[in-house]
Amino acid sequence: MSTAMVFVAGPVPLYWRRCFPGRPEQARTVRRFVACLLDGCPYLDDVLLAADELVVNAIRHTKSGRCGGSFTVEVMRGVNGVAVSVADEGGPGEIVARDADELDESGRGLKAVALTAASWSWHGNEEGRTVTAVFAGEWAS
Repeated sequence: MSTAMVFVAGPVPLYWRRCFPGRPEQARTVRRFVACLLDGCPYLDDVLLAADELVVNAIRHTKSGRCGGSFTVEVMRGVNGVAVSVADEGGPGEIVARDADELDESGRGLKAVALTAASWSWHGNEEGRTVTAVFAGEWAS
């Protein structure tokens, strides 16, 4: 399911965008930011898990986590769902939701996003990338 499909029907979606320094403690700040924007969302835990995973990946695996780096979080809320995106400063390789081995201590995050979101995607290159998770479902305002 694409972002466009979730936000086609209904009034103009709400949209927020905020830049953060590329430091590990910013993951908590992003979770608070998203939680405040989406108060009352029945699938908020899934959205927060995705936002956290995308931020941690940006900090750990891209230039955003280097000294002076930054990343941007975008949240869009429509009648039919939510999309959360993290834009980073780029890094090597392609982004893949992989199956981690049983004893691996990491590597399960994007798989969790893929399993909880209606869809997820990414675009970009070593100069900058954006990863987006889309969640479908209505909730009362």
